[in-house]
Amino acid sequence: MSGDTELVLLFGALHALGLVFALGLLVMFLRSDTVQPWTPPHGEADDGGGDGGGGRPPTPRPRGDGPRGGIPLPSAVQARIRLRAPATLRELRPGRERRPAHAPAAPRVPQVR
Repeated sequence: MSGDTELVLLFGALHALGLVFALGLLVMFLRSDTVQPWTPPHGEADDGGGDGGGGRPPTPRPRGDGPRGGIPLPSAVQARIRLRAPATLRELRPGRERRPAHAPAAPRVPQVR
């Protein structure tokens, strides 16, 4: 057999093997049991009301003008910079301090022996 004939037979065999696997999956799918839709327990009717979570109903939150969550903790540290204006962070941060310049080194004098 020539190389072209072997190649065609190889690809034909691979396609046939793929079709066998696909048909096997299709048969398994068709023979599987169907799933019954979920119904609520204890014969409860689904009237669409409530949040479906059960338990106690949510407690209403008191409306107030103050901030929610209470006062800040004593260990809370405020941020150094707050972006409340249309400015960039670079504009609000103070510039870095530069190290002081070192005094010039004393000139070396060659020693004569």
